[in-house]
Amino acid sequence: MTTDRRPPDAAPAASPAPEPPRIATPDPWGDLRAHTTARLALGRAGSSMPTDELLRFGFAHAMARDAVHLQLDVDALCRQIEDDGCQALAVHSAAADRAAYLLRPDLGRRLDDASVERLAAQAALPCDLLIVVGDGLSSMAVERNARPMIAALRAQAPAGWRLGPIVVASQARVALGDEIGQLLHAPMVAMLIGERPGLSSPDSLGLYLTWQPQVGRSDAERNCISNIRPAGSSYADAARRCWWLAAEARRLKLTGVQLKDRSDDTLLRGAAAPEALPTELATPPPQPTGEPPSG
Repeated sequence: MTTDRRPPDAAPAASPAPEPPRIATPDPWGDLRAHTTARLALGRAGSSMPTDELLRFGFAHAMARDAVHLQLDVDALCRQIEDDGCQALAVHSAAADRAAYLLRPDLGRRLDDASVERLAAQAALPCDLLIVVGDGLSSMAVERNARPMIAALRAQAPAGWRLGPIVVASQARVALGDEIGQLLHAPMVAMLIGERPGLSSPDSLGLYLTWQPQVGRSDAERNCISNIRPAGSSYADAARRCWWLAAEARRLKLTGVQLKDRSDDTLLRGAAAPEALPTELATPPPQPTGEPPSG
């Protein structure tokens, strides 16, 4: 027989407090978030988002705005490029500032007069590929990714390919590389530029390859490798694809929609270089004629 040793005036033991009702309803697909930074399976709170997701959205939006409006430190980037053993040339588009750049995209596609004179006076050095770095719509992408991407391109450069000076362009659009390449007599330009920020990728770098750059080239005449960053396409993989496309561009004398990126075929076949591609892979497949097959 047990004896209750509590004093006569002691209060009865309190029962545990019930858990508060769950306000946010988790999404059944929430496990997918372990595999991507995309904004999916957010859950809900009534008919709205949970508070923590709303705060994350505001933070991501602020990061995207900062990526667009922060100014690229051109002098620091040029010093880094020169420390790596490359010549760096700084130029500026016809957009005087960020406001003009955003309101007048056409100004970002042409150089200002001082830059035209600077490049025109530059001694013509023969090169096979000219690398241009432009701030684009994300200076954050350039600050974080341009230097390692240039290093990857240099490390994987095929034998016999000559690289020109690295041109760093402020307030630049993709097409600015056309005028730069034309003034420096480059047969091909690889434009590294900050891409428009997304809510989960404010630091995404793009690479645009253009054969025979000249003012007036259209976007259909370029090949693009996008989302170059540690959380996206790696520097090594982007460099491999760039050199494959460059070799094919030189062979076919074109870039753009007529040049398909089949660089992964070299991995499947074990080829060591773009020139080693089998003929059936290097040659674009025949287009259907609409006629029934013979035989």
